Amino acid sequence: MWLVSSELRTAVGTVLDWPVPHAASAVVRSDGTVAAVAGEQEREFRLASVTKPIVAYAVLIAVEEGAVDWDDPAGPDGSTVRHLAAHTSGVSFEEGKVQAQPGKRRIYSNRGFELLGEAVAAGAGMPFAEYLHEAVLAPLGMAATRLDGSPAADVTSTCSDMIRFAAELQAPTLVSAETLAEATSVAFPDVDGVLPGYGRQSPNDWGLGFEIRDGKSPHWTGARSSPRTFGHFGQSGTFLWVDPDAGAACVVLTDRDFGPWAVEAWPPFTDRVLAAL
Repeated sequence: MWLVSSELRTAVGTVLDWPVPHAASAVVRSDGTVAAVAGEQEREFRLASVTKPIVAYAVLIAVEEGAVDWDDPAGPDGSTVRHLAAHTSGVSFEEGKVQAQPGKRRIYSNRGFELLGEAVAAGAGMPFAEYLHEAVLAPLGMAATRLDGSPAADVTSTCSDMIRFAAELQAPTLVSAETLAEATSVAFPDVDGVLPGYGRQSPNDWGLGFEIRDGKSPHWTGARSSPRTFGHFGQSGTFLWVDPDAGAACVVLTDRDFGPWAVEAWPPFTDRVLAAL
């Protein structure tokens, strides 16, 4: 059953006024009900780095199943699965160069997530894309979602499928509530780093695969967003946030690359959604 208020419908529908070719959005309450939707719900969009929370969820399952352990060595010397998931392995963004000792800096790293996928694949004894499908996508009914390439950025999905994932992040069925709580709490506190598109943050807090809002400024969420908000945005013009204090999650998918338009449009959109909630 979809429960829709006119104020929330209007807020969510503002994505249709953005300077993007196509857009879809949805708000999902903590009980799994869809509070409002707008745009092309079945259209496929590139998620870019919104891939990472989905991949991280597969890692959580792999940890619970015993395929990997957070403290297993992975990546450069001294790095573990936990370091890779928290962007503190010291590995550079793309090339895999070691730029810092593990745990010392928050270096946002696509290569780190590829190494994370390799660790899960080795532990599970199957290609990571297959593990992701069997562990996350199929159980959640995300039939239109697929990983074609890098575990850092190459998932394609629809808003309808991402609604299912947003519901799972608020009331987990595939992992324990304790495991999800750990993943959405700060890992390696007080570590500085650069938030892509927004500059240096001190501290630059992340969980295990999820960015943590905390007190970051500037930020892609809103001024109304609670410090406990977690999620991710993607360079393809996509984002997903979960605000536990608001009891809701929001998915926005577009097909225009992140840039000044997004920096301008996204925070007011989130604030309007939260006000309507």
